Amino acid sequence: MCAEVCDATCRVLSEQNRLDESGIRVQLEWCRTVCLESAHAFDTQPGAEEAAKACRTCAQACTDFMDTLH
Repeated sequence: MCAEVCDATCRVLSEQNRLDESGIRVQLEWCRTVCLESAHAFDTQPGAEEAAKACRTCAQACTDFMDTLH
C-alpha cells in the first residue's frame, strides 16, 4: 500500500500543477499517514525491516516537502 500511495502522490504532484498549497498538503499528509501505518504493520512481520524502512523514508520525504511550503 505504501508504494502505491507514494507513486500516486508523485504523479499528482508532478502532473496536476493546478493544486493549491492546501491540496498539496492534503495529498502529502495522506501519503505520510498511509506510509507510517504501513511501516507499523511491517514492524510486526519478521524479515520486513527493509519494507518498514522504505515506508518511513517516504513518510519523512512527505514531511520534508511540507516543511518547504509556506
